[in-house]
This record gives sequence, C-alpha cells and structure tokens, in this order.
Amino acid sequence: MDLDITNLSKQFKDQMAVQIPSLTIRQGEFFTFVGPSGSGKSTILNLIAGLEQPSTGLLRLGERLLNDLPPHKRDVAFVFQSYALYPHLTVSQNLAFPLELAHIPRETIRHRVQEVSSSLGIATLVDKRPAQLSGGERQRVALGRAIIRHPHLFLFDEPLSNLDAPLRAQMRKELRQLHQRLNTTFIYVTHDQEEALSLSDRIAVMQAGRIQQCDSPRAVYGQPANRFVASFFGSPPMNFFPAELQASPEGTFVQLAGRRLHIGELSPLSPKTMAVTVGIRPEDVRIRRESASEGWPMRISHLELHGGQTYLELSIEGLPLTAVERADAGYRPGEEVRATVGVERLHLFDAQTGARLTLKASGQ
Repeated sequence: MDLDITNLSKQFKDQMAVQIPSLTIRQGEFFTFVGPSGSGKSTILNLIAGLEQPSTGLLRLGERLLNDLPPHKRDVAFVFQSYALYPHLTVSQNLAFPLELAHIPRETIRHRVQEVSSSLGIATLVDKRPAQLSGGERQRVALGRAIIRHPHLFLFDEPLSNLDAPLRAQMRKELRQLHQRLNTTFIYVTHDQEEALSLSDRIAVMQAGRIQQCDSPRAVYGQPANRFVASFFGSPPMNFFPAELQASPEGTFVQLAGRRLHIGELSPLSPKTMAVTVGIRPEDVRIRRESASEGWPMRISHLELHGGQTYLELSIEGLPLTAVERADAGYRPGEEVRATVGVERLHLFDAQTGARLTLKASGQ
C-alpha cells in the first residue's frame, strides 16, 4: 500500500514546521527524509505515526485515511534514536511486548520471538536486559520489536546516530538487507548525507519544513535542484564561485575567474547576460604539475590526508577551491600546480534564487 500525503502542514504557534503539498511514498520503498536539524524531518514521522496531529492535510495508507486513527491502529512501527527499550524486561520480553498488547496467542509470540531474534543475530541475548547490551545490540532489539509486528510501515528516526562510525557502517548494511528481505516500506529520517545516499531508493531533501528535491540518490547528488541541495551533499562539499553567463551568436559562455568557458551551442538567454553561481565538485577538479600548459595556475595552501585520498586546498583568483587527489600523488603545501575542470561537470545556479539552471541545446 502506498502512503499518500496531500496538502500536509504542521504549525507550532507562529512557526510553520512542515508544508508538503503532495507526496507519494510507494509500497516497498526505502524512502529517506534528510536535512539539517529543525528542517521538519522528525515532525513528518510523528504526523505519520499519529504522535502529532496535522494542522491541515490528509494522510492515506492505501484506502485508509490515517488522520483520525490513534497511533496503535495505524499499523506502523517506530524505531527511535534512543532505542526506547524497557530496562526491566529481557530482550525476549521486549520483543514480545507489542504482541502481548495485541493479545496474540502465546505460542505464536514464542515462535515470532525465536524467528526475529535469529534473523537479527540476537538469539543468544534473549535472556539479557538492555543494560547488559552494547549500542549495536540494543539497536537490533529495537529493530526486532518493530519487525515482530509485521506492520505496513516502518518509521526510523535517526536510529544510528548514537553508534560509532564502524558500527554505523555495519548497521547501514544490515538495514538495507533487512529492507530487501522484508519487502516492506521503510521511511527513514537522518541528517547524515552518507546514510541517505547509501540506503535510499528515493530521498526528500528538507529545508525549513519544505521539500527542496525528491529524487533518486544519483539524481540528488548529480543534478541538485538548487544550491542548498548541492551544498548539503558531498564530502568535501561542493565549491561555489560567482560567475556570469553570457549569450552570443557563437554560443553560451561562462565568465569564471578570469576565463571565458564555452558551454555549448545553446538556446539564447534573456537577458543576454546573467549573474550565476558555478558549482564544482572537488572530485571533478583535475590537478596537474605546474609544467602543464592548461588550466588555472594555483598554489597548494594546505592538504589533508583522508585514507586513500588527499584533500587539497587551493584558490582561484583569491577564491578558495578544494580538490581531491589520490593519497600517493605526492603533492605538498606550497607546490605550484594547474587545475582544470570539464565544462560538462559544471553546475549552474541562479545567483538570486539559487535554482539550478538547465539550458537546452539548440535544435532540441
């Protein structure tokens, strides 16, 4: 069953926390809301779960209108950041608790507890209490308590944020495998771009309660809808430079850092010139030794080693530029180099609105 959201809003006093005109989360999809703190992500989950009531709008799960249903009748399972386990109950009792509330037969409960604990690798922990478990083990128990109910929707509110980096990476893999195995809708909230990109079928990027872009991870990263989305994704983040777009009979050009770059035989602009922001991903910058004849002459001001990569800090016409190179490339601070970037790798944004500019080629 699809989850359909129509004209949904939530206002707290004079603050509009969420505004979503229309959104459909498809059956079986791994869908992620991502954005900075205060962007409305968790409020959306609370509205879906029934923990908050919308100011306006409708929520439908298949043919069922959720708005007037209490949380326990919405057929959703919520996995919280804090695990929310009962400290006085064992793992087995924590897993069984939602089924006992639903008056499921005891033998069915016993079978489901065995099944879920085995599938999550916590069968040896069923007699322990939460205080005796590691963070990763507690998270698996919290997942198991959600899975055991066989809900139509799983809601995840930053469930991995309390784990250390290696365990987060392992749990991301396990979550993706779990989703594939269950073939059930997962709705996930995070502020972590890496989680969003690695886990999701689709991503909704949130800012100030509104969706800035809703698309596949590849599209969100490769064709960001605006400067905010472009700046949110990428490590190190995208470089931005003020520039001018110029239209002439010869084609369309970008005037960037003292150079006029031809970006194709494109349809004419109105007006003929336009202030833009050029975005360049650090991995798209190509660095060559100073002996090369092409590109912008630069000096490496600083570098940082990140595993197999080196982040180089340079500048174009006094504006900072970050590039990524192999760690064994042997660059050093103070070294003179030249930098190039293919015009097809440039991202253009309206300097005033921040919206992505998509220019159509002539004849199309």
